[in-house]
Amino acid sequence: MDSRRLLRSSALAVATAGLLASGCSSGSSSTTATASTTSAAGAQTSAALRTYYQQKLTWRACGVPGFECSTMKAPLDYAEPAGTSIKLAVARKKATGPGKRIGSLLVNPGGPGGTAVGYLQQYAGLGYPAPVRARYDMVAVDPRGVARSEPVECLTSQEMDAYTQVDQTPDDDAEKGALATSFKNFAKGCETGSGKVLPHVSTVEAARDMDILRQLLGDEKLHYVGASYGTFLGATYAELFPDRTGRLVLDGALDPSLPALEMNRDQTAGFETAFQSFAADCVRSKDCPLGTTSVADASARLKKFFADLDAKPVETGESRKLGEALATTGVIAAMYDETTWPELRTGLTRAMHGDGAGLLTLADSYYERDSEGKYANLMYANTAVNCLDLPPSFSGPDAVDAALPSFEKASPVFGQGFAWAALNCAYWPIGATGTPHRIEAKGAAPIVVVGTTRDPATPYKWAKSLASQLTSGRLLTYEGDGHTAYGRGSDCIDTAINTYLLEGTAPPEDKKCT
Repeated sequence: MDSRRLLRSSALAVATAGLLASGCSSGSSSTTATASTTSAAGAQTSAALRTYYQQKLTWRACGVPGFECSTMKAPLDYAEPAGTSIKLAVARKKATGPGKRIGSLLVNPGGPGGTAVGYLQQYAGLGYPAPVRARYDMVAVDPRGVARSEPVECLTSQEMDAYTQVDQTPDDDAEKGALATSFKNFAKGCETGSGKVLPHVSTVEAARDMDILRQLLGDEKLHYVGASYGTFLGATYAELFPDRTGRLVLDGALDPSLPALEMNRDQTAGFETAFQSFAADCVRSKDCPLGTTSVADASARLKKFFADLDAKPVETGESRKLGEALATTGVIAAMYDETTWPELRTGLTRAMHGDGAGLLTLADSYYERDSEGKYANLMYANTAVNCLDLPPSFSGPDAVDAALPSFEKASPVFGQGFAWAALNCAYWPIGATGTPHRIEAKGAAPIVVVGTTRDPATPYKWAKSLASQLTSGRLLTYEGDGHTAYGRGSDCIDTAINTYLLEGTAPPEDKKCT
């Protein structure tokens, strides 16, 4: 497991992965931005800011047939819009017809750190329901600090390999010190590699960027589908610009009212719920590597397996061995989508017989490490955004020690690792600009909030909470497994969301689907 709250996109197998971190970071811009735009008057506050709303997008072909790309500018610091600007990558696929064009549909797959442009070109622009693609221009912008939009950079590939293998279940003071040092070195690398952008990658700033894009696309209202962390980005937009909020779908919702510590603990319980669902399915099979007796026995066997790897990693066929850290990450990666469970069963079976290649492949997919050993900037942007958005879960190792019992209660298998992973933002070089708060978005049109009952990364209770906070929130429930619900096989969910996007009719209160 790695040093972050874990969130991920809905199209994991096709497009992008994303996870989360705790909270931390600096700057003055996020706090002042919230105050200056709550009335949705931000575009008129200064001549310098108006120039961004009046720029023209120049579209060009960009490698994937049917898609166009452009670059937009936004202020690096919204508190000083006349200062330095930042360039953001934008892509679109025009509405295909038939039917009258509704406008643009902005999509974001989550993370933070997932590439929205990649998600659009690899999944949403091709795989969203045809009636939706017929009547919307499908659009994405990589948020500031992500992928093609002045990406945050922190470590070399070799350094990142080492970072992902650091023991996150320390047994003594020496191992605790080594873990803390790894977080400090990660933070220092980010500061060295991306010091200019690092204070200005908050969700508030990314939401303000989306409003500039809305204007440049010629849309009066922002229509949007956000998954996982993308729900927080969408809700933040609605909070800042309620009168410009159109049809918003927030799938796999975060609860913005929670402090980082509580979020991390909730996610720990969420992954425990998902693992129990996997284990219940596994033990019904004769070849389950975790036994065939009970979920409790499967949990005990997995925990022992991790402990064995901590003592003696296994071979993988390459220079990296499979230790506890990478094996845990591989198991976690498979919790996002139940279609990955067979791959996890095979990977566990082989690893328990000395071949860790399968679990390593799952871990690499989680980290977006390619076959040449290069990492996308997902993990760097992930930490940078989250360490700005919320104050850190812990101040130091002693605070983690004090919280361990509550994490281990939430998950006997994953609790210790999740608790120590949440230490990362304690060493971030920039103080947090965001704080936990309720988002009501008074005056916004109906907003559809989607929750999956056994979602590991965004527990169902978060969707219930966000829907209740939003003045116009409508909760849509998917009773099932996996992370997010739209486009994952439920005709009931897809029909409800498609009807909302195409006709503007939100599902009835507390609609449930299977």
